[in-house]
Amino acid sequence: MKVNLDYSNVVSSNIGAKHGIDINEIELLAEKGRQAAQSLEQKIENGTLGFYNLPSMHDIADEVLNYTASIKDRFTSYVHVGIGGSALGPIALQSSLRHTYYNNFQKPKMYFPDNVDPDWLAELIEQVDIKKTLFHIVSKSGGTAETAATLLYFMNFLKEQLGESFYKNLLFTTDPHKGLLNQIALENAIKCFRIPNNVGGRFSVLTPLGLVPAALAGADIKALLKGAEEMAVLCRRQDVMKNPAFIYAAIHTIYMSRGKNISVMMPYSNKLKDISDWYGQLWAESLGKRFDNQKNVIEVGQTPVKALGATDQHSQVQLYVEGPNDKVITFMEVENFKENVILKNHFPYIKDFNYLEGKTLGGLLNSEKKATEIALTNNERPNLTIKMSEVSPENIGATLFFFQAATAFAGELLNINAFDQPGVEEGKIATYALMGREGYDKKKKEIEEASSRKKEFIL
Repeated sequence: MKVNLDYSNVVSSNIGAKHGIDINEIELLAEKGRQAAQSLEQKIENGTLGFYNLPSMHDIADEVLNYTASIKDRFTSYVHVGIGGSALGPIALQSSLRHTYYNNFQKPKMYFPDNVDPDWLAELIEQVDIKKTLFHIVSKSGGTAETAATLLYFMNFLKEQLGESFYKNLLFTTDPHKGLLNQIALENAIKCFRIPNNVGGRFSVLTPLGLVPAALAGADIKALLKGAEEMAVLCRRQDVMKNPAFIYAAIHTIYMSRGKNISVMMPYSNKLKDISDWYGQLWAESLGKRFDNQKNVIEVGQTPVKALGATDQHSQVQLYVEGPNDKVITFMEVENFKENVILKNHFPYIKDFNYLEGKTLGGLLNSEKKATEIALTNNERPNLTIKMSEVSPENIGATLFFFQAATAFAGELLNINAFDQPGVEEGKIATYALMGREGYDKKKKEIEEASSRKKEFIL
């Protein structure tokens, strides 16, 4: 595993005093950081914070590998049914660890329908042979509206083509004991994997919900966990000035206090682009909170924005360099690309192409990253770089764990609960009420009364 955090371009000696951070500011937070590290350790030890332990749960990886080996030849397609944390992590693993055009030549073909758009789902059905498709339903409670509705949608086709043998094409990943999926599984002998009680959805990428599709597609999940385990050691350092998770969290919380409330994630690698989506949920849902732990109104958080280098140098970077200085940009850089053909100028009469002679696309991509970094730094725009030696299972595992640990540290530094999502729950309750779910009559009446009083302005 080789993943490093370069935070040189937030330090005031490099970026200027107005928008830079004096290293002493981070050191002044170190005592609070040590308290945060101790608090996190206590939560790990008392069993309330489970994602730290996932990389070392090798028995789960063995179970996943045994299962996927036993069913791989039965299915030509795999459909992953989940939303939010139940889908974004698996999608990031698939795009980073597997060939971009995997479905064109590999089996089982992998599909991740993470929305309830009926046209999208109908088009997916046209692509698969239901009898040879494994449907992996992921929901801790089993009651998530989108996941439940998508399960019922696919059940139409499963019952039609497989009759009472439909259960043979289902896999559930859910709560260890409770929930609606457990009821269905008990009645129909459906294989279940478990999400530990102390692991929330956006911290669950290294549970079976992420490991099963990764393993089924041929990714090395043992190496993935090994990289995460090595990063976990670094992120549990009590000497927090040497702890990358604390440093990342400290920098961002300092900038939040200065009104820089946008976090841009900009990988210079197409393989890493879906990590930006996954990070977006992790950072926004964990840190976007109205109240601190003492119920004081603080309305804290950063809005995550995704960009892709070099593509978005030609769309977003103009804003980042010259627009409002309200952002912290995190680059992800890959030192060594798997394929990196040396370029030759096949048009020697075009002298303007000569500078590319003997160069590589990877070299150009990283030069463009460096150029963007220089432009931002020269204009006093804070930026950091997550640098990995290559896109590998070890480095992906390490990177995902790093961001999770940094999020946990940020929650401690901000004095908030980074592991709940009351704003999301409010929306869930309103959805249940609007759809007529039993037990939500009172909420439905409240919504109807509010709607009757609403003044509409529609063009």
